[in-house]
Amino acid sequence: MIEQVTGQPYESYVQTKILAPCGISNMRIAGNTLKQRAPNEVVYYGQFGENPYNMNVTRMDSHGGWLATPVSLVQFLDHVAGSGNIPAMLKPETIRTMTTPAAAYAQNSPGKYARGWMVRNNGAGNWWHNGSLPGSTTIMVRTATGLCWAGLANTRTEPSDEINSALDNMMWAMARSVPEWGA
Repeated sequence: MIEQVTGQPYESYVQTKILAPCGISNMRIAGNTLKQRAPNEVVYYGQFGENPYNMNVTRMDSHGGWLATPVSLVQFLDHVAGSGNIPAMLKPETIRTMTTPAAAYAQNSPGKYARGWMVRNNGAGNWWHNGSLPGSTTIMVRTATGLCWAGLANTRTEPSDEINSALDNMMWAMARSVPEWGA
C-alpha cells in the first residue's frame, strides 16, 4: 500500500520519511543469507534444527524484516510519543487508538494486545512489542513514565517463551538498577 500511494519503494519511504526525521540512518531490511549480512550485523544461531538463514526475511519487510540496533529502536520509540524535548511523531489520539486493547482479549489478562503493541492499563501504562524468529529474540518497551529500552538476542530457545521472559526480566532489572530512571 505504501508503495502504491507514494510511488516509492517501501524501505526507501520508511527510511526517508519516518526514520531519518528520528535521526536514524542505520536501519534497513535484512538480507536472507550469511553473505548478505550488513556491516556489523551479528551472526544468527538457530537451535533445535532451526536455520536462521533458511528464511526469506527480505520478503517479510514490515513483518519482522527490519535490521536495527537497540539504540535505533529506542530513538524510534522516543519519537513515537515524544520524550523530553523530542516532539511526538503521532497525535495523542493516534497513540490512544494504537494503545487501546482489542476487544477480543479478556479483561483479566495482564498484557492485552492493542494495534501492534502489548499494553497494560488500557494504554496508560507500559507498551511493548517482542518478537522471535529462528536466530533472534527481541523486545522493545516504553514505560508509563516514558522510559524506553530495547533488547536483542541472536538466537532463541524452544519454547520461545523462556528466552522472551528471560530477556524481558533482564531488561527490567537493568532499568530498575538506575534509580533516576524510575522504572
